[in-house]
Amino acid sequence: MTDPVIAAATKQIMTCRDMGNVPVVRTFFDDPTFTATHVVHDPATMACAIVDSVMDYDPASGRTDHAMAQEIVDYVTAEKLKVEWLLETHVHADHLSAAPWLQERLGGKLGIGESIIRVQDIFGKMFNAGTRFARDGSQFDRLFSDGTRFMLGSLPAIAMHVPGHTPADMAYVIGDAAFIGDTLFMPDYGTARADFPGGDARTLYHSIRRLLSLPDETRVFLCHDYKAPGRDEYAWETTIGAERRDNIHVHDGVDEDAFVKMRTARDATLSLPNLIMPSVQVNMRGGHLPEPEDNGVSYIKIPVSGS
Repeated sequence: MTDPVIAAATKQIMTCRDMGNVPVVRTFFDDPTFTATHVVHDPATMACAIVDSVMDYDPASGRTDHAMAQEIVDYVTAEKLKVEWLLETHVHADHLSAAPWLQERLGGKLGIGESIIRVQDIFGKMFNAGTRFARDGSQFDRLFSDGTRFMLGSLPAIAMHVPGHTPADMAYVIGDAAFIGDTLFMPDYGTARADFPGGDARTLYHSIRRLLSLPDETRVFLCHDYKAPGRDEYAWETTIGAERRDNIHVHDGVDEDAFVKMRTARDATLSLPNLIMPSVQVNMRGGHLPEPEDNGVSYIKIPVSGS
């Protein structure tokens, strides 16, 4: 059966490439969290979107900073871009979002996948967030469903639900470029983990195969890179064709059961991300800190269990 979302995205990608109507992408890489933030803009209208921004956070002191985000502000201002969207591919567990800070300075609507509601329910309970924490996605301006079409200036865009790493992962295909979050890494590094609450390796496999059915020429922009063994430089751009041919975990010919076995075994060896506790609590709130307590200070909770 034909996947209507993939069919629509494929038509969009090929039409944009044929017409030369493709976005310009500038990437800002945050070394401490290995995160790539992409600023994608339509050269015809200068409308732009900021995908997966980073707020600097020092876990030892609890201090936040916006040096990385300020680089984006400076670039957007210098290039005279107009921010229409601040897009989150999912609730990140390895860095804090700077979206509200950027929105205050640059405007734009904050968007994420509609399954954020499920993630908020899972982590709201895990961190005992209380009744003041809304679990309805209202911290965001737009909740995208699978196949939602939107525009970035004159560029057509389509949202794709690609769960597995988390229940709410989204990919955004803007013109001929796909921003796929943590679902895939560079071909020499492989794929995202699937052991977080709500994650599932089998679901991840199906999401990846769905992405890999896009045209080979599709430009792919990743959220993270960790330098695969033997590679000295960070990289965050590839193509669907390269992923299909060369991804070490899920290239063409790797079947579902083999992938699930590999992914499950690999995930069992991984430690939790260093910033998972603050990241999840902030990002499930759309990048906002938890509400201040009666002394005016916001606090991050750390669940403690016995041995």
